[in-house]
Amino acid sequence: MKVAIAGGAGGVGASTAFNLALRRTPREVVLLDSRPEMITSHAMDLEQVLEQAPGCSVRGGDASDLADADVVVLISATPLTVGTSRLEYLGKNALIADEIADALPAGWGGLLLVVTNPVDPLVTRLQRRTGLDRRRVLGYTLNDSLRMRTGLAKAMGLAPGSVDAWVVGEHGDMSVPLYSRVRVNGEQVQPTDAQIAAADDYQRTWYVKHVALDSGRSSTWTSGLGVSRMVAALDGDGGLWPASVVLEGEYGIQGVAVSVPVTLGPGGVERIHEWDLTPAELTALHASAEFVRAAVEEAAPKG
Repeated sequence: MKVAIAGGAGGVGASTAFNLALRRTPREVVLLDSRPEMITSHAMDLEQVLEQAPGCSVRGGDASDLADADVVVLISATPLTVGTSRLEYLGKNALIADEIADALPAGWGGLLLVVTNPVDPLVTRLQRRTGLDRRRVLGYTLNDSLRMRTGLAKAMGLAPGSVDAWVVGEHGDMSVPLYSRVRVNGEQVQPTDAQIAAADDYQRTWYVKHVALDSGRSSTWTSGLGVSRMVAALDGDGGLWPASVVLEGEYGIQGVAVSVPVTLGPGGVERIHEWDLTPAELTALHASAEFVRAAVEEAAPKG
């Protein structure tokens, strides 16, 4: 499998390449970015990672590497700024995404994995622009569910990894935590109102608190590991994931991407799972989808 990482010079891109290297799987990882000196630096550094974890290859590349890539990971984005929501980056990041879409040749047979925010409007836009089957354009949204799990574990006094919990909908303020489906060590539980409040506060404020640090970095380690695992899932590991994908009637939503539970595989999204949601969860999911739809239309070219 050839994996081209657009935005490979940044923290998440380099972390993704590092975590792919650690998996020791025969893959060709190519880093693309507008900062060639940073790509060279990462590639030189990762050569010695491969001495310790041999298996794949890592090198710098350019737009020509997109043509035969099995997976293109879009991470390129405008820099984060304090006090700016994910949605406010849509205009500038849409132009970056359009460049990648337009560089893909006619008949391209790969998968497009979108990490750049706001992920749901960009998945919707890119699927429309490329004309690719909707199951081959998907967005990385695992971090919402991870933060919900962390928040619940903290509230319930449990060790990391004990809680299985899911967030669907828009990757942002309109996300929908599914407190009706929480499991602890494999057993379904119903968190208390206090635990839900604490977990909800943790999940919904994490991004704002982190950006307010003005550290100049995003969730480098979490996203790098998560994206590398998602690539592995697309390369045959499979598994059940939250991912943003354009829906065509699932959950009563049409023509817009939001995060839903999916099974991943070599074809991309191999199955979209329609879980039984509570009426409140389903209403929130519909509101989330309409929020994304409005954002996509607002960012659409005028004229």
